[in-house]
Amino acid sequence: MGLSRLQKYILRELAQTRQKQVPSQQFRKYYTKQSAKPKQNDIVSIVSTSIERLIERGLVVGYGRRTKEKWFIETISLTPNGRHIARALLGQQQRLPLFRRKKHSSSSHA
Repeated sequence: MGLSRLQKYILRELAQTRQKQVPSQQFRKYYTKQSAKPKQNDIVSIVSTSIERLIERGLVVGYGRRTKEKWFIETISLTPNGRHIARALLGQQQRLPLFRRKKHSSSSHA
């Protein structure tokens, strides 16, 4: 079951907080650390989509309001299965944003 970096961030943050329900706007902070930030409207839709996919997998529960067209998720909390996966993620070593150098082909002139 592959999770995106944003989804892993959401699960870690939910596991580390003492609150039972966390506002979904809090997870927009993920992009403050990124060097290439998407537009503000894109950030909202990306975070909302990630939360909706976590809900579909049964890892979080979303609380919000429903309009005629869609749901607006206001707060989320972990399910027992989500808590189990979050604990496993907290035990994993996080990746650093390291960049690989391109290897130049060395041609020997003889």
